[in-house]
Amino acid sequence: MREWNFYVYIMSSPSRTLYTGVTNDLGRRISEHKEAKLPGSFTARYRVSRMVYFEHFGDIGEAIAREKEIKLLTRKRKIKLIESMNLNWKDLSEEL
Repeated sequence: MREWNFYVYIMSSPSRTLYTGVTNDLGRRISEHKEAKLPGSFTARYRVSRMVYFEHFGDIGEAIAREKEIKLLTRKRKIKLIESMNLNWKDLSEEL
């Protein structure tokens, strides 16, 4: 049986502008953000290039539901969520 991998992630700019997304290939997607592959996109415009939080799921429906849940959080709650995993806002993609 094939194992599925889906990720919900939060990216940050140096000024802590946040972006939440979902993907089935975390390395590729983070690379796209870092390289600003979509000129004019939110992440390119605001230099959102550090992955500061992520969660793994085996089901795409669960991942999408969690992404929506995170997007509805207040900024304060998003910061608390990030700091529960990554107190210093380190770029977690360096460990991928």
